[in-house]
Amino acid sequence: MHVGEFVCRNGCEVELKEARRIWYWQGANTLHEISLSGVGSGSKISVAVARIVLLDAIEIIDATDNARASLETVPWD
Repeated sequence: MHVGEFVCRNGCEVELKEARRIWYWQGANTLHEISLSGVGSGSKISVAVARIVLLDAIEIIDATDNARASLETVPWD
């Protein structure tokens, strides 16, 4: 899963900026819960890259301010 600032969509292609990859998460059961509350301690989220184009996006979920803050600050444990 990737998280970042939505830039554009073209069919199944999605462009994000300041994108991070969520490798592993704790503190949420589903992506919906991550989008609402973020992740817990022990989660593994990469550093941000300036831009990524995802070629086969299945869903785009808006995140709350609290979730974004969590996803941007959780350290790679």
